[in-house]
Amino acid sequence: MSENKLGVCPVCGVKILRGDLVIFSYGAKGNRIKLWERVCQYATKPGCINPHPNSDNNS
Repeated sequence: MSENKLGVCPVCGVKILRGDLVIFSYGAKGNRIKLWERVCQYATKPGCINPHPNSDNNS
């Protein structure tokens, strides 16, 4: 995996850089846990690239 890999969630469009740095379209940068708290827990569409923070699949 590239050190500068950028992922974009197809559901909400948020950008995740280097595996854990989340760039929101509004507000301060955060991490995947903050992303879950602000966005993912409310997403109803399949395809979210940020699994629940307590999931074994969270990388």
